[in-house]
Amino acid sequence: MARISSADRREAIIHAALRVIQREGVHGATTRAIVAEADMPLASFHYAFRSRDEMISELISFVVEGEGEAALSTLSGGRDIRSAVRAGLQAYFDTLTADPSREQAMFELLHYALRTDELNELPRAQYRTYRRTAGDVLAAGAEAAGVSWQRPIDEVARLLVTFIGGLTMAWLADRDDAAAAMTMDFAADSIAALAVPLAPTLTNDANPIKENPQ
Repeated sequence: MARISSADRREAIIHAALRVIQREGVHGATTRAIVAEADMPLASFHYAFRSRDEMISELISFVVEGEGEAALSTLSGGRDIRSAVRAGLQAYFDTLTADPSREQAMFELLHYALRTDELNELPRAQYRTYRRTAGDVLAAGAEAAGVSWQRPIDEVARLLVTFIGGLTMAWLADRDDAAAAMTMDFAADSIAALAVPLAPTLTNDANPIKENPQ
């Protein structure tokens, strides 16, 4: 295998790990299986990551940040906040339906960590990543729509992540696109109700100083 940079090696291992988990589940994602999938020697894994847990944490960030980028790509000026939230949800949903096994892998990682004492911090870290990404999308959407949030953005992000988690689990179970669309409409309505328009900024041009008559 040609020599590659440390960053490229880490990225290749993360992609390989995700493919293995999607195909064989978490228990099948041994370090040997992952490096075989990446076509690398075993030593490459230990050069790139201190542990399998560190790799799994980066894998989660990689997947969630990719979903956040898809949502951010839908934002544009002049769109009201309800439309912006709905478009972001649709962008996420499109990534879900395009590759359902990816989200199944994320759920499996969560459940595996919940049952593994050594990984008891991983579920918290996974959901911190979800909320941080949701918060970034909400902040950008509010700026584009000219609104502010009535609640702390961390609270709004938690609500959004809760909606998305339910949407994802339900769709993976029944593959009902119409029901998912109804859920996204309700979520967009509920989240948008927490936003208020920004107060207009007054300028000297908007308030000219009147001269006293002589």
